[in-house]
Amino acid sequence: MTHTPKNTPQTGGGISLVKYWAEKTLSPQGKKLWETLNHKSACLSCAWGTGGQKGGFTNETGESLQRCAKSVEAISAELQPPIKSHFFEKYTISELQKLTSLECDRLGRLSYPLILRQGTNYYERISWQEVYDIAEKAFSKKPDYIASYSSGRSSNEAAYLLQLMMRSMGSNNLADCSDLCHAPSTIGLKKVFGSGTSMVSLESLKYSDCVVLIGSNAPANHPRLMNELIKLRDRGGKVIIINPQIEIGLLKFASPAFPIKSLLKGGSSISTIYLQLIPGSDTALLIGIQKSLIQQDLIKLDYLKYYTEGWEKVIETAKNTPWQTICDACGLSQEEIEEAAYLIGKSQKVVFAWAMGITQQKNGVDNVQAIANTALITGNAGKLGAGTMPIRGHSNVQGFGSMGVSVKPNQKLQEALSRMFGISVDTSKGYRARHLIDAAEAGKIDTLFCLGGNLYGANPDLNQAKLAFSKIETIFYVATKPNLGHFHGLAKENTIILPVFTRFENPHKTTTESGNNFVRLNDEGKSHITPDKGELISEVELITEIAHRCLGEKPVNWPKLQETEYVRELIAKTIPGYGKIGEIDKTKAEFTIQGRIFTQPKFSTPSGKAQMSVTPLPDLSMPDLASFGIQETAKGIVVILGSGRSYGQHNTVVYNQADKYRGMPHRYCILMNYRDVNKAGLQEHQRVTVKGDAGSLENVEIICGGMREGTAFMFYPESNVLFSANIDPKSGTPAYKRIPVCVYGN
Repeated sequence: MTHTPKNTPQTGGGISLVKYWAEKTLSPQGKKLWETLNHKSACLSCAWGTGGQKGGFTNETGESLQRCAKSVEAISAELQPPIKSHFFEKYTISELQKLTSLECDRLGRLSYPLILRQGTNYYERISWQEVYDIAEKAFSKKPDYIASYSSGRSSNEAAYLLQLMMRSMGSNNLADCSDLCHAPSTIGLKKVFGSGTSMVSLESLKYSDCVVLIGSNAPANHPRLMNELIKLRDRGGKVIIINPQIEIGLLKFASPAFPIKSLLKGGSSISTIYLQLIPGSDTALLIGIQKSLIQQDLIKLDYLKYYTEGWEKVIETAKNTPWQTICDACGLSQEEIEEAAYLIGKSQKVVFAWAMGITQQKNGVDNVQAIANTALITGNAGKLGAGTMPIRGHSNVQGFGSMGVSVKPNQKLQEALSRMFGISVDTSKGYRARHLIDAAEAGKIDTLFCLGGNLYGANPDLNQAKLAFSKIETIFYVATKPNLGHFHGLAKENTIILPVFTRFENPHKTTTESGNNFVRLNDEGKSHITPDKGELISEVELITEIAHRCLGEKPVNWPKLQETEYVRELIAKTIPGYGKIGEIDKTKAEFTIQGRIFTQPKFSTPSGKAQMSVTPLPDLSMPDLASFGIQETAKGIVVILGSGRSYGQHNTVVYNQADKYRGMPHRYCILMNYRDVNKAGLQEHQRVTVKGDAGSLENVEIICGGMREGTAFMFYPESNVLFSANIDPKSGTPAYKRIPVCVYGN
């Protein structure tokens, strides 16, 4: 294990979080912040579903004190005052392009529609009437040339209407932010279990005695998950961390939900074992764990025979893969792997959880299937307190998938769309997020409708992304605040920004889905910007109005669907497992989606058995200095870069420039192992150039920290300019977590 970063806290969370809450409480927006925190609506941040009808601070099991600093960051940003009415008249698009992500967010809330017309240098105010006039023309293009992109910031109702509108127009180009993160989870789990979401509910997690957490920085991105890990350790359970980077909060975490431990005892130990593997080698490590489980006679052979298919080849592959091959691939010793296997095999109820360290790899789907195989050979799928649990990032990203915002919607939804609306879905067509960029670059997209998100900033190879956007005739950005995409991802003719209410402001009830398959009901609210509604509208109103103008009343009465209760009736009739949503307005009863939580080893496959298959070892070859055009005698080194978020960030939105937990004082740092720095003849705090296969960044500061030797870390989305889209062929998800780069002195 490497040393932790210099001059950083020894515990995640703790006093700093309490101070942060206090500062926000005493700020001018403190009163409104607390009102919003207590509003009955799901959190704006991660998918660890807090909020809903039980109150803003409760989770889906009814536990209190379940808000975190990420919630406060997200809500505080939405409570900013509106951007001044003459702001965009003063600044050219070139000047706006100089803003950082943080500076874009700090401009304030959008409160009126804007347009940047072809040949002009300024965004200008536009009326909603003109917005709809442009939309009618833009959506009259050939169906294959119309596309949408969406993020999890919106409601189930908006997501359902989006896919219904697009498919009613004949387009299946429903790209989603999940294409860039957890698509491998959905694809891999569906293949194995017939269901692409977590099989573990939050309640079920409380019965686990071991959690294997892979490729996740939960203390920063899912802080409330840490409460569950603390409780698990308190009841004698084990936590195995698999991550090439040492995250302080995964060693020790002080949660304000446990004030005595947090303030008086300095927090709770989290990791029982911490395995720092080579990035991208997760499948190799998991095969090693399987091999050791077999050798230690810790597999559940009867379980495999009764409840799985294809298990023989998986066992045979693990047996026959040499230890030397496994250890060389993952960079861990046989003894380390055997220790982890022993803990897993001796535990009674193991949950395997992962985030984008697993999925944002060129073999992301294989990684997920390797996790599923490991769960199955130990009998840890289909019982209370055990199973597979992908940890989703955005608060309703999973809901978008459930609503059919995907190029491969559920077969039952396809049948329902055909039966109820006469819509035939051609799944042989349709662009995922990365394929959408390629199609736009090739001139095959005329109209793009972005429901939230930052498609420009989230993409690899930002130069290619900018070029691709410039070939699209009309782009609609639906947003609450400006982001980098609004100033860099500019259309050929019209770039339009449309301001909408945020989740806690909508004038109607909406629903969202947590990462553990729980549907929450969000109360109506009101905006602090325009109490009389003013220029802001809801996403539901926006989509139904565009659909009505373009489609009339085909295939539904679109104006009627501005009442979200009617949308929920359609959802109940067409979305598998969502039957209870049709009565939720009357019952107020939030619910767990049917058919996803497996507490018995009977799965949603045709045979009812889990489908196991062999997962090949990944190709982890690395280029040398010469491959980057750098002489071997230069002071430099080739390392594996993983890009990711800072502790003060949500997706592409940056709330703080510094990351104190990693000792990184600003966004243009590279975190490296001190041995690599010395080996390259470089020094800590030296300014260097970082070069990838698509671009380079200069004047980057070296920070020595908790990286495995041969690896490095930089912030996303700034580092996206470095690399091209090296995608997983099975999911289309880019390998953000394994980017060969050259670091050399200026």
